[in-house]
Amino acid sequence: MSAVVSSPSDVDHLRRPLAAGAPITYWQLGATQEARYDVPDQPMHGEMDPFFFLTKHKNFIPHEYPCRTAFGIERRARRPAVTADFALDRFWLPFGSPRVDLSGFWFRPTVIGTWARTAIVAEAAGEALLRLGTCGGAILHVNGAEAGFMADYVRNLEVKKDFPVALKAGFNDIAIWFDDLAERDARYFFELDYIAGPAAEQALPLPVTAGAAAELEAALDGMHFERPVYKNEEIALITPKPLSFAADAAIVIEGDFMSREEKPRLRTRLEAGAGRLVLAGAEALPADFRHFHVALSAGAFTASRVFGVEICHTARQGAASAGLQARIAEALDEVSLHGEADTVTALARLASGRPGTDTDAMILSFLPTIEDCHDCADFALVPLLWSRIAYGKDMAPEVRARIDRAILAYRYWMDEPGNDVQWYFSENHALLFHTAAYLAGALLPDDRFVRSGRPGRQQGAVGLGRVRAWLDHFEEWEMAEFNSAPYFPIDLKGLTALFALAPDADVRRRAGKAIVRLITIIARSAHHGVLTGAQGRSYEHTLRASSSLELSGVARLLWGRGHYGRRVHALPQLALCLRDHGLDLPDLAAVADFTGEGAQEWVFAQGQNRMAKLYHYKTAAFAAGSAAHYRWGEWGYQETVLHLRLGADPDAQIWINHPGEVIHSGYGRPSYWGGSGALPRLHHYRGLAVMIFSCADEQPGFTHCWFPRLAFDRSEVTGDIALAACGDGLVLLKGHAPFEPVEEGPTAGNELRLPGRQAVWIVRLGEASRQASPDAFVRTFAGLTLVEEAGGTLSITDPEYGRVRMHADGRVEAEGRSIDPAAWTVAGEATHLPSGPLARTS
Repeated sequence: MSAVVSSPSDVDHLRRPLAAGAPITYWQLGATQEARYDVPDQPMHGEMDPFFFLTKHKNFIPHEYPCRTAFGIERRARRPAVTADFALDRFWLPFGSPRVDLSGFWFRPTVIGTWARTAIVAEAAGEALLRLGTCGGAILHVNGAEAGFMADYVRNLEVKKDFPVALKAGFNDIAIWFDDLAERDARYFFELDYIAGPAAEQALPLPVTAGAAAELEAALDGMHFERPVYKNEEIALITPKPLSFAADAAIVIEGDFMSREEKPRLRTRLEAGAGRLVLAGAEALPADFRHFHVALSAGAFTASRVFGVEICHTARQGAASAGLQARIAEALDEVSLHGEADTVTALARLASGRPGTDTDAMILSFLPTIEDCHDCADFALVPLLWSRIAYGKDMAPEVRARIDRAILAYRYWMDEPGNDVQWYFSENHALLFHTAAYLAGALLPDDRFVRSGRPGRQQGAVGLGRVRAWLDHFEEWEMAEFNSAPYFPIDLKGLTALFALAPDADVRRRAGKAIVRLITIIARSAHHGVLTGAQGRSYEHTLRASSSLELSGVARLLWGRGHYGRRVHALPQLALCLRDHGLDLPDLAAVADFTGEGAQEWVFAQGQNRMAKLYHYKTAAFAAGSAAHYRWGEWGYQETVLHLRLGADPDAQIWINHPGEVIHSGYGRPSYWGGSGALPRLHHYRGLAVMIFSCADEQPGFTHCWFPRLAFDRSEVTGDIALAACGDGLVLLKGHAPFEPVEEGPTAGNELRLPGRQAVWIVRLGEASRQASPDAFVRTFAGLTLVEEAGGTLSITDPEYGRVRMHADGRVEAEGRSIDPAAWTVAGEATHLPSGPLARTS
């Protein structure tokens, strides 16, 4: 066995306690071995699945690709194939995670395998019980002997197995080979728990002294950004535990998982005694939510951790132009000059008179992803088709010819043969696949499409039929991925391409109508231009980003509010529809940027069979959006079910969830911030909301909220009460127990926790202009108490709304009104209400 730990006399060890039932969390890792896994091209059967994320078993998505079927036949129940000897590549320190988690995103099917090794120091010899959990396969070695293996290989579904092992007194070498087939988002981790055995410690072999390693661990454990978002400031990380020695710092800066641009890299030093690590000015780094992979090194030992933060270049962008035409030009210029170098930016450049070698190079850099049918290649193909159709004459002939070859060779739907893992099942991808087939067939009517074998006219006709069916579904049910900030732009990408380029008038008309509808929903759910509401699918990078979110750029284009990020999907296409194709949008500025008296209450449903009933309430001072009677008590996927904002600052936002995993900035669905591990019972009426969580024992043991204190004008946390104020907006949070403000680590100053898997959150919003003072607001509403009535009904007596009764079927009764989610329609209804209490009958 090639992964034996060196003799203890050769190295020092970082020792940590190892209680019965606790995970073993300190490891050496080898480099992850990767090998492409191709199966013979073959078609698949299936259709768009509007319910794919309504998981039946935990958060497991059941759709299986041929590559997984073949991999399972080849590997399941068989000893995993070890493809490398152990060679130390890096160290894994847990920072609170029970797992070694190397999850990520692979755009093609890829077999991945990694060695991990550590040591257990037992006080006495004896039998121990180790429990190994992973989603793929794993082999466990103890003291050089194989203790057993597991090989379930069910995509992204964890399985656990117990291994009785004999430990000797003193050092015991532990090694694990774990592997899997990575397809798109892959949960690639293992967890090894010390269920029972002799009293023991875990001991990580080190090439430096244990004291030095412990200092590096402590520095990263408490490290965090000074601010929740950077716009014009100097970007710096701070640590409350400075080192007694200088350490080299290497930082790699990544965008979200779909970003393909070269990652900026910084090198600096964290000097002895320094509590602040300066990285760069905000303007010197690319905009958008970014992950900073920070590695601190001393000698041959490196400790690393990931930190996330938003960057937006607001100073350079300034205020939006007053006129729509000027904002259209501004949007195209912004994407052309500052967008990520992809096919969207190439389209913006071509449309704004910037053809040439740089633009051609952007296209050429992305063509391999389309030629190889990478997942999300459809996102790149639609703007590429627009560029080819409208601006082909401005490209070099050899570039145009290669584009045409890529168009003809692409796989446009699952019924065509292929061996990729493109995601066909969600509505946003389905729209883009069908739009691309329709437009590509019209572009090259006499050429044969390689995978389908159809001539272009027939390929286009098939795409047209599917586009029309997609529009039928949309017109009846709208977005399955309801109200979702990352998927509005993807739907708009397809719809704007159809509006501008579709050969058939009925498709252009229906696409235009759909664009108007999506923009209307965004405006209704926006607060001062920024989407604020429950979302069917969310990510950390779309929740924590406000000013650089693409919908902020859309709001700037349409209504003059917001700023631009770096990577966009639909912004230039929407601008071109307005500039060149006669798109006529209603004037919704006063709705999206609501500044008038009173409040808007907006109720509507989305998704097939109205699966999500959505409630939104906003005044000029605050906004809150929620999902009513939505999957109470079930395991969640990526749903954020309560989201609110205060004042006019887009960063003054709060959402509450149950983390799907405890690792920060991970790839889980749900993740630490994106989605909810367990979905709460949630009731929302005007400025009052109640969330009741009941989480499974195997899920993280706390609930939490994003609470960025620097974004608020004032914030206080006292016991079970938290207050935040921004502009004229106020919010009081009340927990079932005292809140635990997070003061160290990646979310220091931005997170409040409630301990336990059973949790109650009460949220009360208000307007400072209607209160004597923020302190008076707290005194007024701090007594809010949840009362359980017969039949599962809950009630709260609110000082303004009176008795608010919340029924087990989702209905809310208050102020003489009955708000019933079962009655809400896809069309929706907006009602204007006064800010204060209504005249009540009880």
